[in-house]
Amino acid sequence: MKRKMIMIIALLLLASLLTAFTICIDPGHQEKANLSQEQIAPGSKETKAKVSIGTKGVSTGIPEYVFNLELSFILRDRLQEEGFNVFMTRERHDVDISNIERAEFANSMAADLCIRIHANYSSDPSLKGTMLLIPSSTATYTAPIYEESRRAAEKIMASLREIEGITSLGIRVREDMTGFNWSKVPVLIFEAGFMSNPEEDVLLASQDYREALVEAIVSGVVDYFLSRR
Repeated sequence: MKRKMIMIIALLLLASLLTAFTICIDPGHQEKANLSQEQIAPGSKETKAKVSIGTKGVSTGIPEYVFNLELSFILRDRLQEEGFNVFMTRERHDVDISNIERAEFANSMAADLCIRIHANYSSDPSLKGTMLLIPSSTATYTAPIYEESRRAAEKIMASLREIEGITSLGIRVREDMTGFNWSKVPVLIFEAGFMSNPEEDVLLASQDYREALVEAIVSGVVDYFLSRR
């Protein structure tokens, strides 16, 4: 009984610590693309489409924007159970939110971390695996958020690698992501897997696998925030 009480008290203390942190979840893409152009970074002459429609499952036919939102809902619920304050950039498909607007939303929420949820595509159908993308340490726009973004990604990737049978493609730095370059808060992209790989596409549609991915992300996020205290 004493041990049980100690465990309950420890869990309550942990939850109280995590309520101090705000997480923004950005379910990537949307039902209809907006191919109007926006600056890739503040002051840049380079532009990209405001938001694309994403890919779709080669086996399941599930659109990426649907997968992204469904996984995000599972992640939101689990993070809230851990005590985090959680906001989402979208909760339905029929929206029109550019990548700059998504970053600015996270900024406006003063998020301690923004997690952008995506799935991947390759012209090589044999390619599979999960990866995390983070902003650059050398780009003027993202240098201030690089260190914390990397630390969060390392914790999450370490947890993801514990999933039995998972293929990890590691952590990769990107300078060409609008959502990174306009962000003022630590941010990363979780690429859950390749919808262009027939086997992995089916796996991504599995509720059990989705929950395993989410549990790994949550574990990594908790480790990251506890290490900050």
